Amino acid sequence: MNGTYDHDERIANMTFATVYPHYLAKVEKKGRTREELHQVISWLTGFNERSLQKHLKDKVTFEQLFQHAKLNPNAHLITGVICGYRVEEIKNPLTQQVRYLDKLVDELAKGRKIEKILRGD
Repeated sequence: MNGTYDHDERIANMTFATVYPHYLAKVEKKGRTREELHQVISWLTGFNERSLQKHLKDKVTFEQLFQHAKLNPNAHLITGVICGYRVEEIKNPLTQQVRYLDKLVDELAKGRKIEKILRGD
């Protein structure tokens, strides 16, 4: 139980700006674009390009990022395994939201069509 708490705290305190370059490198390495990455992030969080850039510049934590996000109502449709966890079974809401983002980035990098990634939009 304590290990899960530590894991959740570590995710909450990670800065989005630190992880973002890894997301970008992962998708670009597979032939996807920065614009597609931003489209996926915007779909999940509701952020436009300007607010996304501000969050990156301000080096917000994932906890702060998702406090300001307006999570897409279809986010619950994101399922599957990412980083060894089944996203639909994650109990901590913030950890689940971060893993939703990880899963979307992974799907983008694996070549899934944007229309499928955006689940019903």
